[in-house]
Parts: sequence; C-alpha cells; structure tokens
Amino acid sequence: MARSVQEKVIAIIAEQAVLEPSDVTMTSTLEDLGIDSLGLVESIFAIEEAFDISVPFNANDPGSSAFDISSVAAIVAAVEGLVAARAA
Repeated sequence: MARSVQEKVIAIIAEQAVLEPSDVTMTSTLEDLGIDSLGLVESIFAIEEAFDISVPFNANDPGSSAFDISSVAAIVAAVEGLVAARAA
C-alpha cells in the first residue's frame, strides 16, 4: 500500500531532523524540529525527488517563496497541491 503524502513528507522531515516520524507533528515548525536552512533545502530536494514535483522555493529568500514552510501541515498541504497539479 502506498504511503500518503503526509506520511512521506513527515518521514522526509523527520530524517532531516534526525527524529522518529512519531516525533513530528502537523503543528511542528521546522525551527521546532531543529531544521536549519541547509536542512530545509535538503528537505525540499528530497520532497521533489520523492514526489517527482518541482517545488517553487527560493532558498535565497524563503519568505518570498510561494511554498509555505510555516509548519509541517502547511508543507504537507503545499505538496498535496503540487502532486494534484502534476496529476491533472
């Protein structure tokens, strides 16, 4: 059975944070999880690879990116949207 987008995103974020997926909640922020800017970029690359999508993210100016990284829930929602758009 294929894992859901949420499960895969949480697994990727957990790996970057060196945590167990069960330690990552939907309300967690990347800062809460100890993920720095390099970890964020690595997470974005891993998400792109896992879902075969292109994430609209500017590593030089994350605040101006169309990709919401404010919480795990926001990241999951954004990835779900990109996956749905790719499938359409």
